[in-house]
Amino acid sequence: MTADRELRDRLDRLRKNFERSAPGYEQRRKALANLAQALKTHQDALVQAVDADFGGRPHAETMLLELFPLHDQIRHARRSLRGWMRRRSVRSPWFLLPARAFWQYQPLGVAGIIGAWNYPILLTLGPAIDAIAAGNHIMLKPSELAPRTAGVIAQVLQDAFSPDCADCVTGGPEVAAAFSALPFDHLFFTGSTRVGHMIMQAAARNLTPVTLELGGKSPAIIHESYSLERAVGRIMTAKLYNAGQTCVAPDYLLLPAGHEAAFEELARKTVAGLYPELPDNSDYTRIVSHRHRARLLDLIADAEAKGARVVRLARDEAGEEDKLVAPTLLFGVTDEMSVMQEEIFGPLLPVVRYRELDEAIVYVNDRPRPLALYYFDNDRGRQDHVLASTISGGVTINDCIYHLAQHNLPFGGVGPSGMGQYHGFDGFVTFSKKRPVMVQRNLAGTALLRAPWRCRQWLLRTMLRIASRR
Repeated sequence: MTADRELRDRLDRLRKNFERSAPGYEQRRKALANLAQALKTHQDALVQAVDADFGGRPHAETMLLELFPLHDQIRHARRSLRGWMRRRSVRSPWFLLPARAFWQYQPLGVAGIIGAWNYPILLTLGPAIDAIAAGNHIMLKPSELAPRTAGVIAQVLQDAFSPDCADCVTGGPEVAAAFSALPFDHLFFTGSTRVGHMIMQAAARNLTPVTLELGGKSPAIIHESYSLERAVGRIMTAKLYNAGQTCVAPDYLLLPAGHEAAFEELARKTVAGLYPELPDNSDYTRIVSHRHRARLLDLIADAEAKGARVVRLARDEAGEEDKLVAPTLLFGVTDEMSVMQEEIFGPLLPVVRYRELDEAIVYVNDRPRPLALYYFDNDRGRQDHVLASTISGGVTINDCIYHLAQHNLPFGGVGPSGMGQYHGFDGFVTFSKKRPVMVQRNLAGTALLRAPWRCRQWLLRTMLRIASRR
């Protein structure tokens, strides 16, 4: 049997079981509780697997940035599910009375989810939680760049769910390509824009609706009135989570002219406090692969060759086998440099000077719409001006990254940074059909809305006159 045929058979098994019995309220809450228990059971194995896949990732970072958000997401979904599932009555138009109308959310069927390597637990199981809450069955494809974690995720699903309700597919790029070509009822992908194009093309052959969580170059803007010390601490903390391998990490900084020296000094001090004695510090995550490390070093070399001033904020003598890249600032960057043309996904922070706030806004708007935007300023009027003048997937004001931890806010990109959203109710909606229902009475005025029309001219004129009133 070919791999394509095997994947199709696994999808068909999930779909047939869904058609026999779509999960109701109690089944969904039980499924989410089972997943939470399986995560607890395999917690140590998950943490160790991520550490091994990265060649060094602090256990505390995996607990804080992956396992804690998943448990909190499950808790929020279980508490909110009854309200999300409730049908909502709406008013009927006068000409359809005495009909009543309502809408309710209906599960789609089987959701396919392709996870990402940078947060291999969270970005695989996070969308799955939303899909389960919406009543779907799930089929997951974790990233092949984190194979140990993928193996533990498969075990988590096996312990939490019946094989007729959830499945986990592991393998390389060929398996991922075959997976994306399956006729899912919804396909969810987290990854690069380049691969996002391929995912969308594959899904189009089946008219499969897709959610694309991509990335891009998320800017941070510091207004000159804001505390530079506070801004630097928050920006560098967010930038160096997971060694910058975060889709919503600040990708470049727009800094008021004249503050470069102060920013450099504060950034150096911040890094020394966060990660003393680098490279001999186990709290600092390594780059996921030698290929990705080489790409980051090439970005630095290209920028330096084209005139950028490179400032390494920690010792950089780690060997190639260590897969470490030191926190690095790049001053004097230009659009010709590769580091300003692609998402960095590492601990490099280009710094761009600006003189007036509107200059910074124009700089952001001249580039593809980012997944996130960060603005540091306590003035409400200028905050509103930035919000009204820019477009991005999400915004955090006076901090970085944490908007994605808000269960009652959607998370997703816009344009090149993504399509669709999830988290909380918005994730429930993404994996649902908002189904409209109208119930007509035995005696209804719609009996008049039929031929012969020569007997209904007076009715049509009356309807048009009423409808055209202002």
